[in-house]
Amino acid sequence: MKLVAVVAVLVACAAAAPQQPRDSKNAVIVKYESDNIGLDGYNYGYETSDGTSAQEQGQLQNAGSENEIMSVKGQFSFVGLDGVTYTVTYIADENGFQPQGAHLPQSP
Repeated sequence: MKLVAVVAVLVACAAAAPQQPRDSKNAVIVKYESDNIGLDGYNYGYETSDGTSAQEQGQLQNAGSENEIMSVKGQFSFVGLDGVTYTVTYIADENGFQPQGAHLPQSP
């Protein structure tokens, strides 16, 4: 009887364990680019074998002034558990972080 209870508990634990989305734990980088141009800005991008990707560019604006800021533009994509590819594009500058994506709620 104890053996049946132990087996039942092990089966329940295995069924309740978090599931890994697709093959994400075995994803490998298939493309990577990076260009750090010093204080003036940067560019980078990558893609992985599980459909995840990102790219971003940063550019120094108003260099040497009181309003100096790094202005950033980019995007990232991933495949959700539902099999849909989600993409977010964004700008981050003096107006803050401004994401956009078809799956994100729109402000009024």
